[in-house]
Amino acid sequence: MFKNPFSKSSEPAGPVEYIIVGLGNPGSKYEGTRHNAGFMALDYIADKAGADLKRIKFKGLCGTAMIAGKKVLLLKPSTYMNLSGQSVTEAMHFYKLPPQKVIILYDDISLEPGKMRIRLKGSHGGQNGMKNIIYLSGSDQFPRIKIGTGKKPNPQWDLANWVLSKFSEQELKLMYEAIDHVSSSVELMVNENAAEAMNKYNS
Repeated sequence: MFKNPFSKSSEPAGPVEYIIVGLGNPGSKYEGTRHNAGFMALDYIADKAGADLKRIKFKGLCGTAMIAGKKVLLLKPSTYMNLSGQSVTEAMHFYKLPPQKVIILYDDISLEPGKMRIRLKGSHGGQNGMKNIIYLSGSDQFPRIKIGTGKKPNPQWDLANWVLSKFSEQELKLMYEAIDHVSSSVELMVNENAAEAMNKYNS
């Protein structure tokens, strides 16, 4: 019987080898905000991989997909940004994966929209989701992709209000160009080619 190669698979076979986490805040009021760049990137990756993020597990929404020939878990924590570590560490413990096999995608106001930066380990840099992940896991060895969302246009602006503001139409266009590069970077990183991804896409 003919099998459509592009049809969605309900569950790829084999063990989960990587977890890809997009950070953000759940709920419609946060959709399209700067702080949800990680969610936006993960949704894009899921769509490209033909995966549904509908399963409620690990204090988040998740689904499995095949990326670069590896089975991965795609995870969007539902804990709100500041408690992202609860979801991430639960999934890590379940699949018995080390931090090096967990790639975190999140927003960075120090980079302009359209820019991205890959780091293989390091401090949280003031990003509260990453701060909680490092605190609860006891490790800073997480590969991460920082997605530029732009700095405050005025130093007097409240930071919380800025990161929860929505993108302009022009910024969104730049964001999706960057997110396409994020998706390509994840494929390379899952295929053990992080250096190539950094050389190709780091801003």
